[in-house]
Amino acid sequence: MKVEVETQPHCVATLKIELPPDQVSKEWDAIANSFAAQAKIPGYRPGKAPRNVIEKKFRKDIQDELTKKLVSKSYREAVAEKQLRVVSLTNLEDVEFGDDRSMSFRATVVTAPEFELPEYKGIPLELPDIRVTEAEIDAALERLREQSADFVDVPERGLEMEDFAVLDFEGKIDGQPIAELAPNVSKNLQGGKKFWLRLEAENFLPGFVDQILGQKPDETRTVKVEFPSDFPVSEVAGKTAEYEVKLHEIKQRNLPPLDDAFAAKWMPDKTLPDLRHALAH
Repeated sequence: MKVEVETQPHCVATLKIELPPDQVSKEWDAIANSFAAQAKIPGYRPGKAPRNVIEKKFRKDIQDELTKKLVSKSYREAVAEKQLRVVSLTNLEDVEFGDDRSMSFRATVVTAPEFELPEYKGIPLELPDIRVTEAEIDAALERLREQSADFVDVPERGLEMEDFAVLDFEGKIDGQPIAELAPNVSKNLQGGKKFWLRLEAENFLPGFVDQILGQKPDETRTVKVEFPSDFPVSEVAGKTAEYEVKLHEIKQRNLPPLDDAFAAKWMPDKTLPDLRHALAH
């Protein structure tokens, strides 16, 4: 797995994660075999259709299963590899599959602030009696749960707060694509394909999230975004943009239960009380 980290202002970082063909192929084959065993294809007996027929007919379904299985797992591994102190995951985007069965995607996260300490040796210091509270331990456990979350499809309803929307969107101002108007700004302003957006108040572009609440898969909406006059991108500041937004999928984040099995993922052969004790010290 290849991981590149692009740091941005205000404690934001974007991870570009690439999975090699051998890793993706292993999971691809397992999922394709599962489809082959159950698929009913005209002209073939159940379970006897050739692999190329199965992959052609169910390619999107196989890719969707791969995305669910590999994205959350590789994201967690990438965060651990780069030793990032992630506060929250805000977006997953640009999930792509190469012809060689490689896979890549981008994850945008908010991290704890980093700074350089001034010279501190020799400064007299009286250490207070600091005790980690139960509330602080609980908060730390919640952050670990968020990093271990899985994503499941929610096809039966419209978008709700805390969902992750997988969508295509393109922004225009006075009919001109923002990608042409401001080619050097963040892709988040221009638009994107298979963009993962977490629905939270004040997240993403001004008013964007509120206007896609209730949207269902395969539905397309036009979202108007009014950029304030002091918006840091001069090309769009004080202007109104229209985004055509097509929703592909709704993902719900499932947090693992707080139990000994969860603790063992972070501290092998240890229990939940052991993990709480480690966080307290």
